[in-house]
Amino acid sequence: MKSNGCMFDQGNRLLASRRDLSPTFFPGQTLKPEAEGGCGVTGFAASIPVSGRHIFQPSVQMHNRGNGKGGGIAAVGLDPDSLGVSREILDDDYLVQIAYLDPEVRSLVEEQFIKPFLRIDHAGRLSAMADWRDLPGLTVAPPEVWRYFVRVKTEVLQHFIQRHHLHGISWRRVEDEFISQNCYRLNQTFYASLGEKKAFVLSQGRNVMILKIVGYAEEAALYYNLLDFKAHIWIAHQRYPTRGRVWHPGGAHPFAALNMALVHNGDFANYHSVSEYLSQRQTYPLFLTDTEVAVLMFDLLHRVYGYPLEYVIEALAPTTERDFDLLPAKRREIYRLIQASHIHGSPDGPWFFIIARNDPEHQRYELIGITDTSMLRPQVFALQDGEVQIGLLCSEKQAIDATLSSLAQEDRRFCPVADIYWNARGGSHTDGGAYIFSLEPKDGRRVLTCVDKFGVLKAAPWYQKPWGGDIPEISAERGDELAADLMPLLEDESGQAMYQYLRQRLFKWYYATYLEHLQVLTRLSQQSDQLKSAIINALTLVIDRRFDPGDKKRSNIIMLTIKALHDIFQAIPPMGELHPSRYRRLDWQTREQITAPPQPDAILVLDASGFPPEGDDCDARYQVQAYHLGWKRFILYSYRGQRFTGCGFGLETDGVRLDVYDSSGDYLASGIDGMEIHVHGNAQDQLGQIMKRGKLVVHGDVGQTFMYGAKGGEVYVLGNAAGRPLINAVGRPKVVINGTALDFLAESFMAGDVFKDGGFVIVNGMEFDERGRFRRLPSPYPGSNLFSLASGGAVYIRDPYGMVSTDQLNGGELVPFTEADWRLIRPYLEENERLFDIGIERDLLTVDSRRCPPEEVYRKIQPVKKTVLSKLEEAWE
Repeated sequence: MKSNGCMFDQGNRLLASRRDLSPTFFPGQTLKPEAEGGCGVTGFAASIPVSGRHIFQPSVQMHNRGNGKGGGIAAVGLDPDSLGVSREILDDDYLVQIAYLDPEVRSLVEEQFIKPFLRIDHAGRLSAMADWRDLPGLTVAPPEVWRYFVRVKTEVLQHFIQRHHLHGISWRRVEDEFISQNCYRLNQTFYASLGEKKAFVLSQGRNVMILKIVGYAEEAALYYNLLDFKAHIWIAHQRYPTRGRVWHPGGAHPFAALNMALVHNGDFANYHSVSEYLSQRQTYPLFLTDTEVAVLMFDLLHRVYGYPLEYVIEALAPTTERDFDLLPAKRREIYRLIQASHIHGSPDGPWFFIIARNDPEHQRYELIGITDTSMLRPQVFALQDGEVQIGLLCSEKQAIDATLSSLAQEDRRFCPVADIYWNARGGSHTDGGAYIFSLEPKDGRRVLTCVDKFGVLKAAPWYQKPWGGDIPEISAERGDELAADLMPLLEDESGQAMYQYLRQRLFKWYYATYLEHLQVLTRLSQQSDQLKSAIINALTLVIDRRFDPGDKKRSNIIMLTIKALHDIFQAIPPMGELHPSRYRRLDWQTREQITAPPQPDAILVLDASGFPPEGDDCDARYQVQAYHLGWKRFILYSYRGQRFTGCGFGLETDGVRLDVYDSSGDYLASGIDGMEIHVHGNAQDQLGQIMKRGKLVVHGDVGQTFMYGAKGGEVYVLGNAAGRPLINAVGRPKVVINGTALDFLAESFMAGDVFKDGGFVIVNGMEFDERGRFRRLPSPYPGSNLFSLASGGAVYIRDPYGMVSTDQLNGGELVPFTEADWRLIRPYLEENERLFDIGIERDLLTVDSRRCPPEEVYRKIQPVKKTVLSKLEEAWE
């Protein structure tokens, strides 16, 4: 790559060529903003081309984040056969897709903006459904879309170079700019300047396409017959722009710049400032949405100015405060210059970008996720390695799981469980709040790599191999032999004996050996309720606990174990059937047959797969109905993002227990009063909001705004909490987080005196490595705003090296950890040990192989006593 100085100089010359362009609107002009909402964004990049049907299910499952007024999809790394062109044309030509809101203007558009300037190598109308009304959700006819594969005519480009003095800039770079300006003029003429919109450019660039409609994202895939269309990268968006025109598809996401498509969840508070910044550089918005100015900013910084991705991300999401101070000196020097130059163009407010782009110069396809500095919008990343590779990023983990499940049903090389899931920490010195999935050619195929903003590699363990898909045929003799060996272990109904047997052997077993045991256990589970209970508990522990899987992928072990559990659950007698078992299964087909439990200790097993994620017919309503009929034990499985689990049961639900498997949704355990919920895996956003009493156990991570406004209860989290956990919590919540939180932990915490049954949070700052070993995180708490503006309660943090500093606090203070504090938190750490096998002595109080006293390991943070309040208290006394 040429030096940044040279690229920047060339960029200014390219911008000078735009002086003939005129803005349609005043800088920053916008229409009245639409109501803000939480959009649903999703995307994935695969090492092999995959069909559009796999963007379908995650889009459907995020309908709660949309309203049908705008949805769209984009693809990068297209299949030339599906487009009817050669590989050479696909790679070299610009693919310009134009949406004709009025098909009568097509010939006029072509005569004014296509034929005079561009050589057309291929053109055609996109295939579409015969009648858009066959899609019941559509209320507006989607546009007629034409696709043009073009290059700028030689004489036209020579004239453009001569006229604007662009000699010395590469031919292709100038051609890129010409295409961009030509598309701008087309949009200005047939879209932005007209009262009635006629046509607009959907996408522009090489090997990239965008389609969007007034509807939901998956309806675009259905209407334009893309379910079997293949590409390496897909992204989708639900909802509509928080600013802009939404009664036609021009205002929907994705938005395009050259060679790229961008979707975003959020809203800019400084839309006018960013628009003005762009207009000063001859870059003018036409669609009047914050998403459009975001894609224009990215294009300006990266394509025009030639900034590397790290600098582009820094300009969009600046590193500030403590995180800035923790950067290396050289990086701080560069970042100061970037911020000084581009701070007025940095989007301010809640946002999360997903960008799909083609980098033709390096023959690289990229999927990029960037979160805002304050992490005000949810985001989850995931990675799966193996014979095929895939990187995913979405608003919700359940959308990632839906994508993987869809892919796994079609191609066994994909696993429905990712190898790793994680959240980015916006504007941080740790990962920069951004990750880039890159697909580059190697030995005739595409290879996926993932790095953060700073280029640090994110990867699954290289030595762990996926399951090959073979299912062993177990003979009757072998099955009986295994059953005889296992039966004594199953006398322990807790499942612990069976789990320990499996855990100790999985390290050295082949997948086939484990599958043999799963087959035998599934068969034995049908013999009695006692065996069924023991086997369910044992296999649940395999999912929940961390151990060394040897050369096998933990994700694949989980997949096989979940499959066995599903087989056991499916064999349970359905609701309404006379059967001696205490178990009954309820699904969508039998939901109206729900009856009182057959015996006091009965267990309702609910298959959630057919239920909508929310609304009058959601599974959460049937849980409440079952509870009022007398059911108190629930096993809930085949979750696909269903929300509100455990909500609406009412007051004093002591004795009720819910076990939740698979991909649960938002708002689980919100408002509960006494019940117990176990989530066997990662959880979503908004868990335990306004929780009053009860117990919540999460055998994984939790998402955004966990326990917002909670008033009480005990909560145990095996992994991490994403942004803003326990904000505005009051009363008596007692929480143990074995990992950490990204930022804003317990902001405005108002939980009284911890020694008078007030609330507190324990943060252990630990994680499990790929071999199941418990180890400390690089920092027990990486962010700032720890216990910010709190007025009651405390945070106890495992910090034997004294890494947490006062500059991470805002209204809190570090005080000595006392024997009374240890007596207070020890019972909760004992329960934590029972739930997760995280030993107090073995794991928490051992530092560098030395058993330390609690006061050397834990530190206490309490609210700073405000002077005014102190005087009032003294006066009261």
